[in-house]
Amino acid sequence: MFGDGRKLVVVGDRVLVAPTRGEERTREGLILPSSAVEKNEVQSGKVVEIGPGTPMPPPADVGDEPWKMSDPPTPNFLPLEARVGDQVLFLRKTAIEIEFAGKTFLIVPHGAILVLAREEESEAEHSPEFRADDFQI
Repeated sequence: MFGDGRKLVVVGDRVLVAPTRGEERTREGLILPSSAVEKNEVQSGKVVEIGPGTPMPPPADVGDEPWKMSDPPTPNFLPLEARVGDQVLFLRKTAIEIEFAGKTFLIVPHGAILVLAREEESEAEHSPEFRADDFQI
């Protein structure tokens, strides 16, 4: 959500990324022009929002009369690996640059992401603690 009450809704298998600035200096201290930084094939950024995932067709529920469908099928989505807050490295040429609420964002297809960097989660989040008090016989 942005300060003016608007929110971007990302669809499908797309990821909204806030780009990090390119390296403007080499390790040796040479200053690179912006055109050289823009020619890099990969770019990094922070995931701001993700889409629901890759749409998957619902399993065919064919009865005696398949042409008589009462309700439209609800779509199923295969979830994405990326999460909000991840640092990503992606192919630059696949990204689409947009400006929204005065900020620059990139819309990146999930398949163009090369690697994710994420904070390690504690084991408590993955495996709930077993407590005998929770179970009764």
